[in-house]
This record gives sequence, C-alpha cells and structure tokens, in this order.
Amino acid sequence: SFIGEESVAAGAGSILTDNPTWIIDPVDGTTNFVHRFPFVAVSIGFVVNKKIEFGIVYSCVEDKMYTARKGKGAFCNGQKLQVSGQEDITKSLLVTELGSNRDPETIKIVLSNMERLLSIPIHG
Repeated sequence: SFIGEESVAAGAGSILTDNPTWIIDPVDGTTNFVHRFPFVAVSIGFVVNKKIEFGIVYSCVEDKMYTARKGKGAFCNGQKLQVSGQEDITKSLLVTELGSNRDPETIKIVLSNMERLLSIPIHG
C-alpha cells in the first residue's frame, strides 16, 4: 500500500492497515517550499503491521540523507547519530512548528502547550 501526504492533505482518505505500506511526503516542508524558505525534505517511511520499520529523509538544501531502521539506529550520510544525553530541560533549545490546523480548539490546545513549555527557563 501507499499513503502520500500531498494527496491526504488535498482531502483524499487514507487508512493505515496491517499491510506493508510506504508513506511518502515528496515535499516535506510544503509551507517552507511555497514561501521559498530553503528547508525542504523528501520523507519516506515503511510500515508493517502499523509499526515503522525504517525511514529515510533527504534534506535537499543540506544534501544530507538521514536514515533509520528499527533496532539498528539512525544515521546521517552513513554516520551514526546519537542523542546528547542532556537531561536538564533548562539547558535545552525549544524548536517548534505550530502546524497548519487553524481550528479554534486545536489552536487553544497548541497555545496552551506552548505556554507550559515557555514557562520553563529554557534557552529559547
């Protein structure tokens, strides 16, 4: 099976089943692309029994290929990635994208979550 983000965003229905399924977003960062903000990627995932098996993200501007496979780790251009080990949230940098849903209830939830995060003394 195939699920394409652009067709779903355009209103086409999609149901994730237990079948092996490719999930593809050929222009991940559509809003960035439309506004000529240069951070756009091609994202591909493969799911079996509703569980992700592997994913690939190609960051076009950076010319970086991110890959990850269940139980095998994550890589950037073949180099293994790992988390920083930082456990103190006050030393973190918050980066977010608010999404495109402008439903008033969704906006209320998103802003409430942001307010809680921003009340923590984080770097930015």
